Amino acid sequence: MFMHPNRILQTMAGAAMAIALTAGAQTPAADPAATPAPAAQAPAAPAAPAAPAAPTWSVGPMDLSGFIDGYYSFNFNKPTNADNGQVNDLYNFNDKTDQFSLSAAKLTLNHDPDPVGAHVDLFYGRTNTLVNAPSANSSSEGNYVEQAFLSLKPAKAKGFELDFGKFVTSAGAEVIESKDNWNYSRSLLFAWAIPYFHFGGRSSLPVSKTETIGVQVVNGWNNVTKTNGGATVGLTSAYVKPKYTWNANYYVGPENANTSTGMRNLLDTTLLLTPNAKFNAYINYDYGQNRDAVVAANAGQPHNDSLLNRWQGVAVAARQQVSANTAFAGRFEDLEDYQGFQTGTAQELKELTLTYEYKWAEGLLARFEYRGDMSSENVFHKTDGGMSKTQSTLTLGLVAFFGPKR
Repeated sequence: MFMHPNRILQTMAGAAMAIALTAGAQTPAADPAATPAPAAQAPAAPAAPAAPAAPTWSVGPMDLSGFIDGYYSFNFNKPTNADNGQVNDLYNFNDKTDQFSLSAAKLTLNHDPDPVGAHVDLFYGRTNTLVNAPSANSSSEGNYVEQAFLSLKPAKAKGFELDFGKFVTSAGAEVIESKDNWNYSRSLLFAWAIPYFHFGGRSSLPVSKTETIGVQVVNGWNNVTKTNGGATVGLTSAYVKPKYTWNANYYVGPENANTSTGMRNLLDTTLLLTPNAKFNAYINYDYGQNRDAVVAANAGQPHNDSLLNRWQGVAVAARQQVSANTAFAGRFEDLEDYQGFQTGTAQELKELTLTYEYKWAEGLLARFEYRGDMSSENVFHKTDGGMSKTQSTLTLGLVAFFGPKR
């Protein structure tokens, strides 16, 4: 039995609001380019705490926010639907080309833990289709849900927080929401080197004034349920200083379908430089490997297939705020998929992206972007079945968003 997507979204939103009556949610991750806000000054004399002001957008105890993200993309290779489904090859979320497209429509319900919280992100569009796509090691449970988790943050636990549910990965320099990145398109590393989300538990604990560490125990990469019984463990660290932030993440666990044999490892690290309020830059490095599972020989006896699939990449990006309404950003990266495990072709990929940003009004963001992709192999489709080692695109993206904090 199939339900209409709108009916599904209405049902999930109603369930989330019901949960919110007895719970609340973790604050979404802060924009990595933002300058940390100064600590609030203590009151001069003890006084009874005033009732907090209601947020600008709210439903009961839940903060309400959301956005609509649409774009038009032009691909100079002019691939057709017969060639590759009329998409920008190796893109995600804004991959449909030579047409107007909906990248995402998103609704967020959030209540900060006090000490219990809840967070639900519902979304629709191309982003949902790609994030929740089924794979060999997972089904498509959680469709239309980007995140849905409960939080616990005891008042006397010195900042310790525990979340359980579906949540986005800690890896990477970018996030799923385009408005929270510097460029409109996501990087090759975001699309091909790291997972989108996990399902399970995660914790975080400040161990000093500058560093927060965490442990995650999850089902694996991009799945709610999986076809093997092994768990993936993640270790996270965020070291924050006024002029730079260093994030490091490590994930390890079995990711081969129908067996817990063969481990996948991912090392992800990002150095964010914040020398002043107008200029920021980052360097992101990823290294991943996946060992094949034990397979059966022709005689029926198992033997170890020692094939080790590896990939690694680095991205460098910078952003300059020119005025209150305008900014420029650039990104260059190199990704090596040695055995073709991630992209389907053994190749070395490079891409250069240049983005112009303009804020038309509060809550309305426009980005115009040029991107050029290059490969060591002929992987980019052209009109009438041709193939090329290069691909160039122009994209205009528009994002309208609302919420307590814009």
